[in-house]
Amino acid sequence: MTRILIVEDDIDIRGLLARGLEAEGFEVGTAACVDEALKAAHDPAPGAVLLDINLPDGSGHDVCRSLREGGFPGAILFLSARDEIRDRAEGLALGADDYIVKPFVFDELVARLRTHLMRREQAEAPRSRLSAGRLLLDLDTRQASCGEASARLTPREADLLAMLMESIGKPVSRADIFDRLWASQGGLSLNVVDVYIGYLRSKMADFVRYGGPGLVTVRGKGFMLELRGPDFRQ
Repeated sequence: MTRILIVEDDIDIRGLLARGLEAEGFEVGTAACVDEALKAAHDPAPGAVLLDINLPDGSGHDVCRSLREGGFPGAILFLSARDEIRDRAEGLALGADDYIVKPFVFDELVARLRTHLMRREQAEAPRSRLSAGRLLLDLDTRQASCGEASARLTPREADLLAMLMESIGKPVSRADIFDRLWASQGGLSLNVVDVYIGYLRSKMADFVRYGGPGLVTVRGKGFMLELRGPDFRQ
């Protein structure tokens, strides 16, 4: 059961949020000030903090800054009546995941909270194997396989194939691939993407015979892994 910490000095809002989140299946902790919040955010650490800005002994900004500087891994969502763009920008710049303006719709709050929790879980999960239809990629060994066909990839080829598999059925632009895999190296041009696409196509040539995806060029949009036949997924 995921624990949510509510930091809110208004007793009525705090109570409504606590009851609503408990009804949604969350474990709830509460705090009414900065000091209580910093203590409640440890042992055990909550999965997320719902954080008001105006607190009696300081600011929610202080709480957010302190948690992030201390390595807090959970989601932080500001709940505030302040609706100026600069207020939102400041909260997000401090490391918050979201900024929700009061008054808010509770169902929307829960939906956004669950989305941030899911993203955090996915980011923390080990990513050692990927699949796209019958195509499998083991990132530890850099072995790609489909049916009885397999190919050993170089580190850069494996990174490229993983990027395409994560966007299966959707074209990935040449610029996006370059920015993610080569931009930090300097001295290279966009042509390096075409070179490695060629390497990957060659190594995956046998996969199509076993129902694997084809690596296609989408004119004006980039490159895409296209699942075919019974393996196709939109």
